[in-house]
Amino acid sequence: MYARHSLVWLSARGWQATIAAAAPEHAGALQQWQRAGHPSIVRRRDADAGADQICLGVALPPEAGGRKPRIALRVDAAEVARHWAPLPLAALLDMPALPAVWQAALAALLDDAHDAGIELRVYGSVALQVLTGLAYLRAGSDIDILFQPASTAQLHDGVALLARHAAYLPLDGEIVFPSAQAVAWKEWYAADAGQARVLAKLADGVRLATRDELCAALEPA
Repeated sequence: MYARHSLVWLSARGWQATIAAAAPEHAGALQQWQRAGHPSIVRRRDADAGADQICLGVALPPEAGGRKPRIALRVDAAEVARHWAPLPLAALLDMPALPAVWQAALAALLDDAHDAGIELRVYGSVALQVLTGLAYLRAGSDIDILFQPASTAQLHDGVALLARHAAYLPLDGEIVFPSAQAVAWKEWYAADAGQARVLAKLADGVRLATRDELCAALEPA
């Protein structure tokens, strides 16, 4: 199974089938996306998706009025040509359009994460701008972080790291547990310990889970 936010490039046959099944108003945009060689993003599975299907999305740049066009796709897993994990945070430092106000703060976040042995990845608008070169960032855009802790100690350190650097950067995003359940790191940071319930995102839906339950899949501190 492909994890949410993973990057997927389709085969020519996969694109052909996807475009043929798309709504007429989306066909042109999808053809341009294919020609440019851009990836699709793994999204939450549809309830009626087949076991051999992957649910993907193409997020187009924001329109003048601020609307963010999203095109939902469904494709046979056999038509995946290649796939990547979400981009490492370090990829942002090479982005020409990176807001100047973020540059030093991002470098500091990366240094602190490296020192703590914590790997951070990015998704959302900032990642799409790196991947496509198209204009996704707007005033007020967030930096969506993915953090996958292996232990309770790393979870604690990583959330504290993000909370500290959120004073200087518009950080958002998710903690992804070994069970593949994801929780907004800000919600986790704000919740009480132990039995406090948080909204956990799964591959095919959402549910309420306790912090203790999610931490059970981690190595002890």
